[in-house]
Amino acid sequence: MPAKTRASPVAVPASPTAPSHDCPLCPRLVAFRDESRQRHPDWFNGPVPSFGAADGRLLIVGLAPGLQGANRTGRPFTGDYAGVLLYDTLIRYGFARGVFEARPDDSLELIDARISNGVRCVPPENKPTTVEIATCRQFLTATIATMPNLRVMVALGRIAHDTALVALGAKRSHFAFGHNATHAVGGLTLIDSYHCSRYNTNTGVLTTEMFQAVFAKVRAHIDASA
Repeated sequence: MPAKTRASPVAVPASPTAPSHDCPLCPRLVAFRDESRQRHPDWFNGPVPSFGAADGRLLIVGLAPGLQGANRTGRPFTGDYAGVLLYDTLIRYGFARGVFEARPDDSLELIDARISNGVRCVPPENKPTTVEIATCRQFLTATIATMPNLRVMVALGRIAHDTALVALGAKRSHFAFGHNATHAVGGLTLIDSYHCSRYNTNTGVLTTEMFQAVFAKVRAHIDASA
């Protein structure tokens, strides 16, 4: 039997923390989603929901679903290279368990952690517009609000850093993005990382050791907050 590549075929209803499966808010993303549904009707092809329980102390914020990754499978960072490095690192530092097989029905589980994206729908060329980022931010803001135990956020890339700060009610000009930079934002700790994309790792912008250093710091902050 072939491995499943899609999450639930059931349409996701709208909620404060998640847009509906047919969210109409961003016309360009809707058109791109419709094209993908025509080409690949067996893919998830919708706003990708957060992964992990709301009672976690860690929230990881990515940019947006990848076309053949989360847009296909329906789970953040699942189905493309970025997920390999991310989930291997989360397992190493005790934020996940099981085996990551790049499909939503594998045995992977998050521990004390949640993963979301600043933009929930896949954008053309992986580049959401400023308006799309602002429009979708309401769901990130609501997601943060539903996490009563949240202590640490990790922003994967500059755009995730910027939208996370706005969602937290902070001024972006007060917090410069930098790999492994740590920021105190209200009562939370925000830690930046270069995005774990194949491009960044292939070009040496981000190495495995650099990425692991971020989560070693996250682990220390989480343990200190216990």
